[in-house]
Amino acid sequence: MTGTFTTRTINIATGATETMHDLTNACSAFLREVAHGRNGLLNVFTPHATSGLAIIETGAGSDDDLLAALREILPADDRWRARHGRPGHGSDHVLPALVPPHATLPVVNGELELGASQSVVLVSSNRESPERQVRLSFLG
Repeated sequence: MTGTFTTRTINIATGATETMHDLTNACSAFLREVAHGRNGLLNVFTPHATSGLAIIETGAGSDDDLLAALREILPADDRWRARHGRPGHGSDHVLPALVPPHATLPVVNGELELGASQSVVLVSSNRESPERQVRLSFLG
């Protein structure tokens, strides 16, 4: 059987604060519709200059720790050369260099192959853009 490629864009409301939005259920639902028990790869991509994707444990404090670490590494102050938007917005543009805007994950028997405590999350520190898009693509 030849491989198939299926892709879909989902919209995520991130609001007006820094956030981590869990995409794991959306990824699993997408795979239930399109993978049909096949093995392959799920690519997750966010086409924004100020957001990224992380594979991280959620709900036990790691998600808050990541946001706190990003605030320390990328403080929202006037040191940044990118100066459009609110003061400190330049730090949002550096985020994707540390938390990349893509992830490629294994799919085994039609299901996302994550560790027991792993989740796929969208990370956004940009308070000026309350909506984000994420593209899910399955190749299998």
